[in-house]
Formats: sequence, C-alpha cells, structure tokens
Amino acid sequence: MTPARGVGGLLLALLALAPWVPMGGMRQYVLHVVIQIFIWSFIGGAWSLMGRFGLVSLGHGAFLGLGAYTTTLLWNFFGVTPWLGAVVAVALTAALALIVAYPCSRFQVVGHYFALVTLAVGEVIRLLLIAERNWTGGSLGLALKPAGADSLLAIQFADKRVFYYGSLVLWLLGLVVWARVDRSMARSAMEAIGEDEPAAASVGIHVTRFKLGITVLSALLTALGGVAYAQYISYVNPDTLSGIGVSLRIVFAVVLGGMYSLLGPTVGTALTIALGEYLRVVFGLKLIGMAETIYGLLLIVFIIFLPAGIYGSARDLLRRPRVAPARAAA
Repeated sequence: MTPARGVGGLLLALLALAPWVPMGGMRQYVLHVVIQIFIWSFIGGAWSLMGRFGLVSLGHGAFLGLGAYTTTLLWNFFGVTPWLGAVVAVALTAALALIVAYPCSRFQVVGHYFALVTLAVGEVIRLLLIAERNWTGGSLGLALKPAGADSLLAIQFADKRVFYYGSLVLWLLGLVVWARVDRSMARSAMEAIGEDEPAAASVGIHVTRFKLGITVLSALLTALGGVAYAQYISYVNPDTLSGIGVSLRIVFAVVLGGMYSLLGPTVGTALTIALGEYLRVVFGLKLIGMAETIYGLLLIVFIIFLPAGIYGSARDLLRRPRVAPARAAA
C-alpha cells in the first residue's frame, strides 16, 4: 500500500466516524454544513469535467434545477418515488445537454461564445420555472411533500446522519468518475481538442463525439447533485437552483480550489461554504451586505494570485523541491 492510499484510507475512516464524535449542541449544525460541502463538491467536480478542457459553462444551474425540480414535481403531484424520479431527471438532463452541445460542436461555438450559450440556457430554464407557477410555485419555490415519517422510498429522514452518509457516498462517486476520466484516453483527446480542434480532428480524434460525451456526463452528474440537494433541503427555488447565480457559485468554488486536480473542487467548495457561514455568523443583521462584499473580494484576490487554485498551487509547491534535484542530476 502506498503512503497516499494509506492517508486516503485514514481520512475516509475519520469521515465515516465523524457523525458519532461528541459535538454537544453543535452536532446538527456541523452535519448540515458538511452535507452541503459533500453535495456541492460533487456538483463542482461535475462542472470541472468540462471546465478543465476549455468548455467553460455558465449555465450548469439549468442542469441542477432540472434535476431538482423533476424529482420534486414527480413526487408532489404523481407520488413517483425520487429513486425513479432521479432516473427521469438524468434522462431529461442528458437530452438537454445533447440539444445544447451538438449544435455548438458542429458549428464550432467555443470559448466566450460557448459560455454565453450556456448562460442563456440557464436563464431560459430559470424563467421557465418561474413562469410555470401553477406547477413550480414560481419565484416562491416549492416545498417537498412530506412523507409523514422516515421513508427510504421518499428519501426523507429526520436524522441528518442518514443524509451525511448518503452525501459522503455521492461525493466519493464523483471522485471515482473524475479519476476514471483523468486516467482514460478521453483526457488526452479532450486536451488536444481544447488546444486546437482542427488539429485534433486531423489526427483522427472524433471531436464531436468526445465533446458530446464529456458534456452529457457533466450534465447528468450535476442533475444527480440537484436531486440530492432537493431531497436534503426539502425545498426548491429557481434562484437557488437555476440561473446565473448558482452557476457562478459553482464556477467560483471550483476555480478557487483548482479545477485541474482531483480534490480541487472539494477544497474550493469547503472554503467557500465555511467562509460564507463564518461571515454570516459574524455579521448577522449588522452591516447588511458586508458579508457578501468580503466574500466576493476574497474570491477575487484568490483567483488573481492563485490561478491554479488553492489546492493546485499547494500541490505544485510541495512537488517542486522533489523535481528540482532530479533535474539537477540529469
């Protein structure tokens, strides 16, 4: 066993035992924060599958909202279990991703133009959710219909530890998918496509197929994260689950942590959520808007001076002393 795997196994064991550690009256709050970190880290990792290859999406809120609203509406109005609703949500999100990605790939819509297209898609989905207020509750949102008691079928539990372990498994699943993509041939192909699409096509890389594949994979994982978040919060709202606001939140967290590393999205998400909670507690109702201002300024500073992200920069810094002697010897 390598040292890295040993450390990983130890951290996993600590995470598994964390809910049973005595925390006094802070247990429910700490679990709530950690659950959100796991879910949003999973969503951030899904976004980074596209972002690291130059497919910068500003509309992932569309996939997130579609996943969350699909399961909620199917449960509230038709009594369809979220387990089946999640399958429907993933299928609808994959179809939307294909509708968006295929024309962009065929007509070589890249860079800023691709970002603007995804931004427009996110806003369309948000406005559609607001317009269909008879079903979605409009801008007021929609509460999840209670099952009346703990129910595995409805994925509703009073004990947050159940959601803790569920979100932990979801987060680990996201890491496995990210690692598999990173070690596959798709990585080399997508990196070549990101550098120069015509050159990649000239050496036999099927550009459209790879771009569609990575976009659909990112979208369906994001929808799955939306399903998990909706089931945990028991409430869906267009402004918190769709549109530009939530899309930028995902992007900032991933860029802050580092989109090119496995744990970068997790580190960035943990820092943004912890920082947001700390500022909210410190300022409370005093100096309204100050917490958001400080939060935004810190994000700007980190993004400017640490372009590789906090985790990515720290990893490169730790690796640098080991590489230098090897080069000197060569």
